[in-house]
Amino acid sequence: MALAGGAKLADPDGSRRAFEGFGVTGGLAKIGPVLLSVIEIALAVLLIFPQTSWYGAIGALVLLLLFIAQMAYQLAKGNSPDCHCFGQVYSAPVSTISIVRNVVFAIPAAVLAARGQTGQGAGIMDPGVNTLELVFGVVITALLLVATAYLRKISQRQDRILKELEVLDIVARDGGTVERNEAGTPNDGMPIGAVVPGFSVKTLEGSTVSLDDLRHDELPVLFLFVSPSCTPCRALMPDFERWVEDLRDKVKLVFLTSGSADENREKFGDAIGSSLYLQEGREVATIFRAQWTPSAVFVSADGRVASHIAAGDNAIRSLVESLENEDLQRDGVHFTNGTSTMSKAPIGEQVPEFRAEDVRGREITHESFKGKPTLVTFWSSTCPHCKAMIDELREWEQARGTDDLNLVVFTEAQDSIDLESPVIVDPEYKIADSLGMYGTPSAVLVNENGVVVSETAIGAPDVWALIGKRK
Repeated sequence: MALAGGAKLADPDGSRRAFEGFGVTGGLAKIGPVLLSVIEIALAVLLIFPQTSWYGAIGALVLLLLFIAQMAYQLAKGNSPDCHCFGQVYSAPVSTISIVRNVVFAIPAAVLAARGQTGQGAGIMDPGVNTLELVFGVVITALLLVATAYLRKISQRQDRILKELEVLDIVARDGGTVERNEAGTPNDGMPIGAVVPGFSVKTLEGSTVSLDDLRHDELPVLFLFVSPSCTPCRALMPDFERWVEDLRDKVKLVFLTSGSADENREKFGDAIGSSLYLQEGREVATIFRAQWTPSAVFVSADGRVASHIAAGDNAIRSLVESLENEDLQRDGVHFTNGTSTMSKAPIGEQVPEFRAEDVRGREITHESFKGKPTLVTFWSSTCPHCKAMIDELREWEQARGTDDLNLVVFTEAQDSIDLESPVIVDPEYKIADSLGMYGTPSAVLVNENGVVVSETAIGAPDVWALIGKRK
């Protein structure tokens, strides 16, 4: 507890990013890490003395159970934020190992809590306790933890060096330049829940294939963007071949490339040739906003974006590993890269309960979202982008058919939003915030069962993307 609290205090920026990775934003993301660190250190102090250790054990047990529940929740949603559990000493993405570690820590806390106030053992100053041995043991344990962290950093550096040597070796054999871009953010791509618009590509033999053709077997699709000039793509070839085979009955892999058929045959050979399709330029990559090669994005069986862009070999491998271990037929399945502060929408959850009247006096509740998919939008009377979009929204509302989506608008003040659809004045955005509002204009998509099925789309292009309308 002392090590965790002190290490977090020593790295406030990393602790804040970890809180944001778990979905905590705003002022709480700044004060939360400090408060947690103080609590952990205070619990460590309480655990030292038998007069107070029972209270420390109960506090530690409660805190560890909260950690376990939050980690399990994030993993269940397909997220793997960096736990930053021991600050700069040790930090890693949340995994099953993280949960097991906290369970192991919780066991002695539970034992002490169960033993009661009178069963806490001897104190440090008890004549029967060898204080020197105790201090020596604590120091050795701390040194071992520091040495382990240092060795881990050395191992990570070695992994990076080996990958760089692998790329240099390929360049030395093949020539050319290295196009290696592993950095990416959730905002690089289309929002989770967006409809993938139609497009056409060509096989290496020259036949035209549409998006519907690629999805004819109704499997989810993993789109991988490669190119004949991409050196890291060549380094991924063994993985590509294995993934095509291992995921055959679960996910369809589609490789989208540029250049000529001959260039791609020479680059990729026959191993993925039947799954390789040519863009005329980068038109499909532009649709998905996949800026780099290699990149990947997962599309669910219903044709909606279900992952953030995975840019670079490590990110792609991580995404594929998640696909291998997840039930891809589960409602609301999606994959984030764990760094988004914009995806506040409770994807896969029911619309939170609420009751309000719209500007025409009609009662709107969470039950109103059931029966037909609904585009829920968030507006502000002071937002110039909202005003620029309102005419388009009004035109779309008037042109909708009976089978099209419903529309609900939340705004902080009744202004000039003249719509037939419900407009709810939510002065402090309390209801809207529970639905995932993040800036204006923004929107989330709710399905016919009243379940949120998209992340928060911000700006007109992303809002329209949720309903498959390209701008």
